[in-house]
Amino acid sequence: MAKSHKLILSLLSQLLLICHLSIADLTPDFYDDICPQALPTIQTLVEAAVADEPRMGASLVRLHFHDCFVNGCDGSVLLDDTPTMTGEKTAKPNNNSIRGFDVIDSIKSNLNDVCQGNVVSCADILAVAARDSIVALGGSSYGVLLGRRDATSASLDAANSNIPAPNFNLSQLLSNFDSHGLAMQDLVVLSGAHTLGFARCTIFRNRIYNESTIDPDYAASLESVCPISGDDDVLESLDDTPASVDTDYYQGLIQSRGLLDSDQQLYQGDGSDTDSLVQYYSDNPSNFWSDFGAAMINLGNLSPLTGDGGEVRENCRVVNQN
Repeated sequence: MAKSHKLILSLLSQLLLICHLSIADLTPDFYDDICPQALPTIQTLVEAAVADEPRMGASLVRLHFHDCFVNGCDGSVLLDDTPTMTGEKTAKPNNNSIRGFDVIDSIKSNLNDVCQGNVVSCADILAVAARDSIVALGGSSYGVLLGRRDATSASLDAANSNIPAPNFNLSQLLSNFDSHGLAMQDLVVLSGAHTLGFARCTIFRNRIYNESTIDPDYAASLESVCPISGDDDVLESLDDTPASVDTDYYQGLIQSRGLLDSDQQLYQGDGSDTDSLVQYYSDNPSNFWSDFGAAMINLGNLSPLTGDGGEVRENCRVVNQN
């Protein structure tokens, strides 16, 4: 009897979801009726994961960014390779770099239970987990728009060509963001997510040994942990407070202490528009909080699948088996 009751509730949840998807685009209250426990569940699990490993917050934010920049916010970054599809996980910007998949798996499994069915998309989980990670590490909350569907395929080539590289110059960065419908301010504000997390030695080695736009004392300190060869996977924080959402990242750029060349490109001391924005956010943390939330909403709006597009995956790593 209990099993039958659960099955009926699951079918009703699916029916409500299909009806909701047919009439709605992204909205902040998408799950209020079909699974009111969805967002609290994600928040609880993200808080636990970040408390266990603060670095995980940065990893979950990065997963959302790398998902959205490749054919839109559709959860494609989570798909494992199959015999007929090479996904995005082994693309150059992602391989041995993006992480947090086990946390997403746990969230999805718990949601399938509390929602009594396969209701919450993996793409939405990424968007909410990114927001909740920011809040867990001291940042301000913002409203996440919901109702995305999940892609049924992924693209290694698209990941290799669409995610901005850490050695991009300013022109390349602006062009890349513009190709996604994002403005210069989005570039500067979203780069502020590098207030969190770490980068591997292999990513910033060229900057500390071959670039002239880096503070010499900072470069010397990095050379002590990142030799000219070897130790590729040694980690260094992207700013001085890698587990705290603050504006230390922008202050570091003004001091020529950006770890990545692509970060330092935002502030070159020549009075450019990006220079002005970096200085502005360094001096006005409260404005950064509000503008960051708005930019994350812009990011999350990149080409989502809605309505009848895609599917809601039961397991974020594989497409549903019909």
